[in-house]
Amino acid sequence: MSNITEILVLIGVFLAAVASSYWLLYRLESTFLINRRLRKAPSGGMGAGHASSVIKDNRVSNRLLAWIQSSTSLSDDVDRRKMSDLLFRAGFESPSAPIWFFIARFGLGIGLPMMFLVGQMLSAAPYGTTKLAIFAVVLCGAGLIAPRAIVDRMAESRREQLQQQFPDALDLMVVCIEAGLGMEAAFVRVGQEVTESHPRIAREFGVLSQELRAGRTRVEALRSLGERTDVPAIRSFSALLIQTDSLGTSIGQTMRTYSQEMRQDRLLKAEEKAMRIPVLMTIPLVACILPVVVTALLLPGMIDMVREGLPALKGTG
Repeated sequence: MSNITEILVLIGVFLAAVASSYWLLYRLESTFLINRRLRKAPSGGMGAGHASSVIKDNRVSNRLLAWIQSSTSLSDDVDRRKMSDLLFRAGFESPSAPIWFFIARFGLGIGLPMMFLVGQMLSAAPYGTTKLAIFAVVLCGAGLIAPRAIVDRMAESRREQLQQQFPDALDLMVVCIEAGLGMEAAFVRVGQEVTESHPRIAREFGVLSQELRAGRTRVEALRSLGERTDVPAIRSFSALLIQTDSLGTSIGQTMRTYSQEMRQDRLLKAEEKAMRIPVLMTIPLVACILPVVVTALLLPGMIDMVREGLPALKGTG
């Protein structure tokens, strides 16, 4: 009975600490938000990235999600845009994705410790108060950190896929441009051709062509492509096309030169990975193969020493 009382007291203290911390953070965020809005100068026009898309409604229609957004740190445009960019690069393109991410972090941060404490309360042999507090804090931290780590990993995986798929799409772009297609038509054609083999880059080219059809200028659409993908090669490609378009030089020659540089860069990266293989093979060689070889070479001599040397030593003694 005393263990159950201790667990209930611990749950009450934990909930009180979480509620007071959340209230304090909410008050501080509200104060900072008011000060920031008072200091922030008004700005207009279209911004960069997907937040200013002309073909997508970025408003949250659900009233409950809109209330959560307005009552948390997501009410700040800067914080919400940063979170939206991070989730967009991970593949979550819904306008309500930042709100669901906030709900997931808050739910896991509170739900995991609560489930653990309830399980211990129903257990026949619960942990002591100190262990319960330590495990509750660890689970709370894990619940807050795990969603961000998963999103970062998904964004990194998507970035690596785009990095790998872009050179092949660029070669097809060169072929289309040299065959007489315009830049917009080349993006559409390449996106259609690589839909099954390279779905990531095909979708990005599709979004680019849709933005151009919706009325965006070529410079804005190319800059949006580089910022949306967050891949250095695609950023350089977008900047190169913008500069080429502004200077009036040959797009086909420019893209062919850049394609050759991309293939050379892929070759250098492959050679770099190949040169790392001997160094990486040293670890299993020393840890696994070398002890077996040494044992096989020294074992016959050790057996002869035990068979002949020990009796001789005993006889001498």
